[in-house]
Amino acid sequence: MRVLYAQSGGVTSVINSSAYGVLDEARKAGLEVYVGIHGVTGILKEKLLKVNDLDLEGLKYTPAGAFGSCRRKMKTQEDISKLFDVIEKHKIEYFFYNGGNDSMDTAWRVHQEAKIRGIPLKVIGIPKTIDNDLPFTDHCPGYGSAAKYVATSVMEATLDLKSMFVDSTRVFIMEIMGRHAGWLVASAGLGWINGIGADMILFPEFPFDKEKFLEKVDEIIRRKGYCSIAVSEGIRYPDGFFVSDMGYTDSFGHRQLGGVGITIAGMIRSELSLKTHVAIPDYLQRSGRHIASKIDIEEAEMAGRRAVQLALDGVSGVMVTIERKSNEPYSVDYGTVELNKVADKTKFLPEEFYNEFEVTEKFIEYAKPLIEGEMPPKFENGLPKYTIFKEVEEQ
Repeated sequence: MRVLYAQSGGVTSVINSSAYGVLDEARKAGLEVYVGIHGVTGILKEKLLKVNDLDLEGLKYTPAGAFGSCRRKMKTQEDISKLFDVIEKHKIEYFFYNGGNDSMDTAWRVHQEAKIRGIPLKVIGIPKTIDNDLPFTDHCPGYGSAAKYVATSVMEATLDLKSMFVDSTRVFIMEIMGRHAGWLVASAGLGWINGIGADMILFPEFPFDKEKFLEKVDEIIRRKGYCSIAVSEGIRYPDGFFVSDMGYTDSFGHRQLGGVGITIAGMIRSELSLKTHVAIPDYLQRSGRHIASKIDIEEAEMAGRRAVQLALDGVSGVMVTIERKSNEPYSVDYGTVELNKVADKTKFLPEEFYNEFEVTEKFIEYAKPLIEGEMPPKFENGLPKYTIFKEVEEQ
């Protein structure tokens, strides 16, 4: 029996932990295990790699997509038919797709087509997104580590700002990923657990009011002399328009955002005459494996293993979910939700988790367990030793 696993969408620092969970669990079950290089894009070109004999242990310590990812949405019946030509040619019986909202839509389409064709293909989705915006799961693998990276970076940059504000930069701005949901930008407030964090957080769920924003910056500057700000790339004006829109869409049809940190820095300089500095961590916040959360790594792996267990039990058409049982001690179970309930859906930051410019204690209670613990990569020559498969590069 043959397994096909693939990664899709924006990667994370722990997506390879899910890959390890799937591939190792499948090998233990005695299955032939293949990966699709660069997601469905590679599968359509028959770029498959058998991994049964590869050393996969290093996947748990390696960020990004070790087998390549893609942003291809299966929009046409022609694409679906091509995909099934490959699946049937290679006698695939289990298909695992590791990704976010759009990836779950692809997995759902594959599941539905298998039913129409009468093929006993088992399809399971494995959640992954630093945005933490998939519904029906308490949180998503990838979020805890990205949140830990953001929280730590804001703490460190704010300490830098605090050191220099007397006759230098007065306002520091960090632009954080998050198109519609403010889960990741909210993590900039976690540093207050240890005494320092973002003074202001701009959430995509809360309409951006320029006048109120500048008044708040001015108040903080007058009170403490400096102000650190975390801003989501997806903040909008009250009329619904993005504060910063690059003017084009990606292959998934999403508006491309970027530069909002520079935009609001310009407002501060022109209206308040304050020196500003802007940081755009971009890929760094989703690939920072050196500071990944141990909880996140372990849950990512377990989500992958659970996917295989479900498929072997005959389950299909679902995504693995994480269900929180308690905070103290922190514990979770792994459940399922139908793929069509997750596909193209967004879970927003709950109103009780934030105020206009800050997070609440309820958010801190929710997020704190997700950033706990460290499992650093192995170091060689003073740098992390990451796993790169030459077999993937040769595809």
